[in-house]
Amino acid sequence: MPELRQSMATKEWVILAVERSERPEELAQPDRPLTEDRPEWEATCPFCPGNEERDLEILRRPAAGPWRARVVRNKYPALQEPGDRLLTFDGVHRQISGVGHHEVVIQSPQHNTCVALDSRTQVTLVLETFKMRCRELAQDPQVEQIICFENHGQRAGTSLVHPHAQIIALPIVPFKIRSRAEEARRYFDDTARCVFCHMVSDELKVGTRIIAESEHFVAFILYAAFSPFHTWIVPRRHEPSFLRATAHEMADLGDLLHRVLRKLYVGLRDPDYNYAIRSAPLRDPGYDYLHWYITLVPRVTRTAGFELGSGMFINSALPEDSAAFLRSVSAE
Repeated sequence: MPELRQSMATKEWVILAVERSERPEELAQPDRPLTEDRPEWEATCPFCPGNEERDLEILRRPAAGPWRARVVRNKYPALQEPGDRLLTFDGVHRQISGVGHHEVVIQSPQHNTCVALDSRTQVTLVLETFKMRCRELAQDPQVEQIICFENHGQRAGTSLVHPHAQIIALPIVPFKIRSRAEEARRYFDDTARCVFCHMVSDELKVGTRIIAESEHFVAFILYAAFSPFHTWIVPRRHEPSFLRATAHEMADLGDLLHRVLRKLYVGLRDPDYNYAIRSAPLRDPGYDYLHWYITLVPRVTRTAGFELGSGMFINSALPEDSAAFLRSVSAE
């Protein structure tokens, strides 16, 4: 019989359609070309070495010699700087000027790589670069929320295949982030516990949805995963802000993120995916009840009319089965 599950962190419901479920390995895409099959360098790629648009460059690492990662301004930004954050009302219409920052993090000089294929030190370098830029952007008094994310593959929304991620610094806190923060605050008021810490403790106790662990992080498929392999990577240490993660935690996260994405790459044959770093709003840190984490969504299924009409998702893969499958995949 189908089952409905609710996430206590978000209060969102999902339908687990177990009677029409597929085996996890059947969600692989066997006929698609792999990232590693692309050429190592592409003459027309603006992110490949030798094609750099230096007028857009903000940061390169290392600063001298061959670069391993670069940060550039987005050539076609969703938000623009400089400017003043102006809010206007007109009846039921509300508007705010689109000031902010939109940056691209070029994750490697190699055209035919991705997190799963990079070295663990390279993955850590990129995460540290995220944190460096977030700390800098947080100094802008008009910025309320910073989101770091990667779109890997066409179904995840990428337009350039060279490995890159993005950082967007917003002049507002998006509604979904605000509502999730309110749910976390309510849970803390009711129980005197951080819901994310509670989830980590519960997942470690049960064990069936765990994908991998490290000294500082736990990776698991959500009890109420809204799609197959919907994964969270959560710090063991209670901390609302990604900006305050330690260097040791960044190195540990680089290793675990690489391991999880390597399992997906091997087990599902390089699936498209999105991952994002969810961190507390800058001006509303929620010290007691918020907890930063990474959310990872492989794009192995599509949403349709029911999801649009209800706001709920139908997941045809049992989270416990998906986690067991990934645990069995070698990340070496």
